[in-house]
Amino acid sequence: MKKKLTIIGPAIIAVALITAPQGVVAAEKQAKSSDSKGNLSAADRKFVDNAAKGGMMEVSMGKMAAQKAQNNDVKKFGSRMVSDHSKANNELKSIASKKGIALSAEAPSHTFNSDAEYMSMMVKDHQKDLAEFQQEAKSGSDPDLKQFADKTSKVIASHLSEARRVNKELKGGTSNLTR
Repeated sequence: MKKKLTIIGPAIIAVALITAPQGVVAAEKQAKSSDSKGNLSAADRKFVDNAAKGGMMEVSMGKMAAQKAQNNDVKKFGSRMVSDHSKANNELKSIASKKGIALSAEAPSHTFNSDAEYMSMMVKDHQKDLAEFQQEAKSGSDPDLKQFADKTSKVIASHLSEARRVNKELKGGTSNLTR
């Protein structure tokens, strides 16, 4: 009997030592996957929602400006909004998907009646967006979103600078959109 315990005891210990790390590794994998899915802070979730809605609005309005603006700089700015914000929107969708967040596919509807009105809206919107993206880059809790916000804030700052320049040029006269 003593020989059986002497053999069985170490065998049980060996099996326990072999299987325990597998359980720990599985638990670590599960913890990592739950960290990357759905565990965003309320502030991070709000940022994602606002950034998605704002990005879709920029694309929608940019298309309209690129097609209907009378001023060439406004047309170019609208085209840039479509290009840059489509790229950022796709990146945000990818991050949101990894985090288990479904973004609305419905673009907000905004309209404007003149080149000057569009550019004025773009200055105001990009000022607000820049502050939100810089805040997320500085204080966000999710590293993927912080990196996205930091990188994208640089593009938004460039948009704001260009929007201010074009808006200032248009202040002398209002150019109506063609309908």
